[in-house]
Amino acid sequence: MDELIMSAPLAGLMSKNKITAENVAMLRREVFADGVVSRGEAEALFALDQTARDKCGEWAPFFVEAVTDYIVHQEKPEGYISEENADWLVRTVSRDGMVDSRTALELLVHVLEEAKSSPGQLSAYALEQVAHAVIDGKGPLMIGGELVPGLIARAEVDLLRRILHAFGGDGNIAITKAEAEVLFRINDRTAAADNDPSWNELFVKAIANYIMCSAGYEPPTREAALRHENFLDEAGPTLGGFFSRMVSGGFAAVLEAYHSPGDIEAEWEARNRAAEALARRAETIDADEAKWLVERGGGQRPLRDNERALLTLIRHASPEIHPALKPLLDKVA
Repeated sequence: MDELIMSAPLAGLMSKNKITAENVAMLRREVFADGVVSRGEAEALFALDQTARDKCGEWAPFFVEAVTDYIVHQEKPEGYISEENADWLVRTVSRDGMVDSRTALELLVHVLEEAKSSPGQLSAYALEQVAHAVIDGKGPLMIGGELVPGLIARAEVDLLRRILHAFGGDGNIAITKAEAEVLFRINDRTAAADNDPSWNELFVKAIANYIMCSAGYEPPTREAALRHENFLDEAGPTLGGFFSRMVSGGFAAVLEAYHSPGDIEAEWEARNRAAEALARRAETIDADEAKWLVERGGGQRPLRDNERALLTLIRHASPEIHPALKPLLDKVA
């Protein structure tokens, strides 16, 4: 980085390799009183975060707040993350395809939470960071040895849910294919572990949201679609009660958030044309989504309990099922 773009106080901190609470107060007061207003200033903060080995507790909240304000509110378009800015953020927080610190990961998630809209790959990239830790034992979440590779615990489920909620914002945005791919990979690689029961619920709800919205359902908010429900809290680590709970009480709670294309026409007559266009679009993508689900849940291996619950939910929700799904659905008949 060209040090000419650094202020003298920032350059001084780079040479000391230490950030104190007094330093953070000085940066707030003297250097960034008007916020981070240029790409060069933002990159100087990244350089300081990466080089200073001794950082006070006040540094991380300041860094996340300052860089989030810059990329969400100072860069154009204000309040939105462009493809170009998303690419810059990913390049800046990454080393070899992974976020290189917990602070950088928190920044990534906070940007998703603060922006009104952001490119889909930014959410998928954040989910990938959790996958790296859960599947391979790599990345910033492994610092301190708190996670067990190959197993997904409640903390990781909560982080995944937070990322998915953040990307949805206040809008009715369905789970994307890129997000669903990451979740299925996590499920595949942790299937033999005693995962926290909250993982099964999040997995079923997220993948069902992707499939159902692709088939023409109106997307609910992600908060409504992915809300944690108490009916799975007592499911044991071996999933003994998971499937029966989903069948007995879970479906109604999940489907409550969705409207079928027919419901839309009945409730909002003025949107008939939009609903018809949505139905036509669903006809063209049903085959692709059915093929996608068959490839991930098919084959000779037995279905996992959360996959059985997912397929049963889809069968209950969709009056017309694509023929490609019939062999899978026959397994849960």
